[in-house]
Amino acid sequence: MKTIAVIGGGITGVTTAYALAKRGFAVTLFERHRYAAMETSFANGGQLSASNAEVWTHWSTILKGLKWMLKSDAPLLVNPAPTWHKLSWFAEFIAAMPHYERNTVETARLAVAARKHLFAWAQEEGIDFDLKKEGILHIYRDKKGFDHAGKVSVMLAKGGLPRHAVTPAEMKAIEPTLAGTYYGGYFTESDSTGDIHKFTNGLAAAAARLGVKTLYGQDVTSVQSNGQQAVITVAQEEASPSVHTFDSVVVCAGVASREFAAQLGDRVNIYPVKGYSITVNLNDEESQMGAPNVSLLDDETKLVTSRLGVNRFRVAGTAEFNGVDRDIRADRIRPLVKWVEQCFPRINTRSVVPWAGLRPMMPNMMPRVDQGKDANVFYNTGHGHLGWTLSAVTAEIVADTVVKTAEAKKSKYFAASHVQTAVLTNN
Repeated sequence: MKTIAVIGGGITGVTTAYALAKRGFAVTLFERHRYAAMETSFANGGQLSASNAEVWTHWSTILKGLKWMLKSDAPLLVNPAPTWHKLSWFAEFIAAMPHYERNTVETARLAVAARKHLFAWAQEEGIDFDLKKEGILHIYRDKKGFDHAGKVSVMLAKGGLPRHAVTPAEMKAIEPTLAGTYYGGYFTESDSTGDIHKFTNGLAAAAARLGVKTLYGQDVTSVQSNGQQAVITVAQEEASPSVHTFDSVVVCAGVASREFAAQLGDRVNIYPVKGYSITVNLNDEESQMGAPNVSLLDDETKLVTSRLGVNRFRVAGTAEFNGVDRDIRADRIRPLVKWVEQCFPRINTRSVVPWAGLRPMMPNMMPRVDQGKDANVFYNTGHGHLGWTLSAVTAEIVADTVVKTAEAKKSKYFAASHVQTAVLTNN
């Protein structure tokens, strides 16, 4: 398995290509856009947030979804029109509820482990991505939300992540620019933020220096495997489709991973869950002084923030179940702008850039990081709202899996060769 294809040039695909190249593989990365990180990895919330590891497979999520179904500006919005994909996904979501605590603990463990890899890569490769190690403050407006956060903190601690409760006065000391009245908060000093787009492109350049061949503007239409070779077919605008052959393939294609998995005979039940963000340009000194440096997560509105350098403030969140729909809806953007004006009144919101992206979510909220039914097919996808946070560790896991598979194949080959030699010698 010396030659290996990686499908997808977002944060997951680029980290996977980099991890494989570091292990000596000849990697080719396929990305349908002209540059890396142009879809879900373009303008997310920016949080590297182990403290946001709580999975959504809880009855409260279902109840909120039903309550908010007809409210266009709700944090969680489900299009009531039924599709088989949506129904099967929610059925599996409900089936995963008994594993809510176990999966939350495991997600926290993975998120903590991911940090050392990501920070080490950034330092080794000299990647500037507006990293801020100022922690993340979760804010709560009522006792019910605060008490639930206390229960989540116990699970996070089991995963190796300490965080502590703070009073409203302590919240004000942690982030003086935050306006409003709050019941309390939880602060995680070890969490951080950064610009996912800048990091992904920086790592893509580093991967290229390691020998990764990145084919941009290459829309993969088909992927097939016979267990020994993987065949990638790519559509080209003004030419016949091109065909590429590799020893193995890793699917890191976000919401498209489901379709590629089906072509390979595997079932990866990813659903596209749309999230929105705004980037507020802090064009004046008053806005820059009035914007927070500490990252926030507002549990009631399900919004997260990050300060990207001196003159950008990112606010992101919401979850919309509406199939493959990348439209940016004004009624979903408006609440984000309003939230900024309420919580940080000194910020001028004249210059706001809206964005929407599709999170690839598995029903159990856990990423799919393993081997397919064919020995030369692998998956690293389905990270949901924590793709940025988990990317480095899942890249390491899938790269180690590829190495182990290659070594096992090599051992099997040599064992067969020795048997054949012994037979010939005896004859």
